[in-house]
Amino acid sequence: MQANGLGYHHPAAFWTGCAAITLGVFAHLPMFVHASHMGYQMAGMEMDATMLTGMGLIPFGLLLAAWGMLPRLPGAGASAGAPLQFHVADGAALNREHWKLVLVLVLALTVDVQKPATLGFVMPGLTGEYGISKQAAGLLALVALTGTTVGSVLWGRIADRYGRRAAILLSALMFIGTAICGAMPSFEWNLVMCFLMGASAGGLLPIAFTLMAETVPAAHRGWLLVALGGIGTSAGYLLAAGAAAVLEPLFSWRVLWLLGLPTGALIIFLDRYIPESPRFLARVGMEGEARAVLAKFSGVMDEPAAAAGAAPHASRGAGNRGAITFGLICCGLAWGLVNFGFLLWLPTSLGSMGMDPAAASALLARSALLALPGTLVVIWLYHSWSSVKTLVLFVLLTAATLLAFFVASAAGLRSVPVMITITALLLFSASGVIAMLIPYAAEIYPADQRATGSGVVAASSKAGGILGAAGGVLGIFGNLGLSALLIALPLVLAAGLLLRSGIETRGRRLEQIQESLLGPGSAGS
Repeated sequence: MQANGLGYHHPAAFWTGCAAITLGVFAHLPMFVHASHMGYQMAGMEMDATMLTGMGLIPFGLLLAAWGMLPRLPGAGASAGAPLQFHVADGAALNREHWKLVLVLVLALTVDVQKPATLGFVMPGLTGEYGISKQAAGLLALVALTGTTVGSVLWGRIADRYGRRAAILLSALMFIGTAICGAMPSFEWNLVMCFLMGASAGGLLPIAFTLMAETVPAAHRGWLLVALGGIGTSAGYLLAAGAAAVLEPLFSWRVLWLLGLPTGALIIFLDRYIPESPRFLARVGMEGEARAVLAKFSGVMDEPAAAAGAAPHASRGAGNRGAITFGLICCGLAWGLVNFGFLLWLPTSLGSMGMDPAAASALLARSALLALPGTLVVIWLYHSWSSVKTLVLFVLLTAATLLAFFVASAAGLRSVPVMITITALLLFSASGVIAMLIPYAAEIYPADQRATGSGVVAASSKAGGILGAAGGVLGIFGNLGLSALLIALPLVLAAGLLLRSGIETRGRRLEQIQESLLGPGSAGS
């Protein structure tokens, strides 16, 4: 019996595929090294036979590794009889196994966030080397966001069908393979690879939250999920910035994409410390394996159902998952518009209002610094007060701040202290929304839909980014007040839906949450 619940279907095929992908990436390095005397500028170079062979090895290796990795499950999609009792692990104190999982998922999320965060650092060098306009270079960000949107949904389905570990591994393999983006001689090939890289990065994010939600004790689940997002996101941006500062001056912007090889390999190595979700294992009929994983986290194999005790239901009545999903999607879309549209164009908008451009950029930096403690406030409120009420509070705070921008714009305010205050509040509230959005989604869906549901909600935030990028091109964000008002509307709608239909998840077992949503006897998560 596998200690982590599931092993590889065919280990030899998996490791052979990994080797083929790695060799394919290494086959691109000779041309990269050959360009060292030109400052590693490869634009316009013709691909040699070695590079073309490498490009063929990567998809072959990916397919072979996926075939060797994806498990053959005995009862996927079918009930395995009486549900396993998870009350033992849910009532356990945090132990070494939990902290190992938290550390590994933080590292995986750091690597995941580092991929899209690198976009901003490669743009100047990429634009200069390929001789393209900033508008054309903006296609790279648009393609990457589209990839993350598609990947979030697709990987969610993979995780619900083949398991959480398999989906994480598949992302890591894609990270390694798409590292060749750093050796592409043409901008068009960069677009293709950036889409695939975005798909893998978008896929890993909701799966990490799903696995933690199904493994961490109920009493600690909420704050650890929010902390995972906050720490992983911050560390990812720091990793991207640090790599750019240290390596880019030596090896050009291309090295930032080539880092996909070692970072993807790191996740493959860490997989030995990632257990399969016991709830997923129980759902697909592998109760023995589920008990083995539970034993690692609780110290015992199982207890009779009667020992679980009937925990009281929340004071709220049964919610409507459809309404909650719609509310979360509205949140995600609006957050994407704020983060990838409104804030991106804020310095330009302030400049058009008469503020010095340099002062406008400095304002955003100072406001971001003031908003940093926000994650700690979110963690405390989510854990100590209420999960759904905290989410609604930050959604309404974001909407109120956008309305403050609308009023300031209509009144013609030019005060720097006022703008710093409003911008800091927007960054504080918006960062709080995204810190809770996917963790909350990972708590409300049943086991057979949890990764997919989390993926759809994650995809909505990326889709909002696509709309934000398109809105910037169309000039929508040129009017500060109007754009703020338009974004505030879906946030108010989302808050209303969540306030009416949202379910409290704080400190409650996943099975209890499902009972509250669907009625007694329906828990299967």
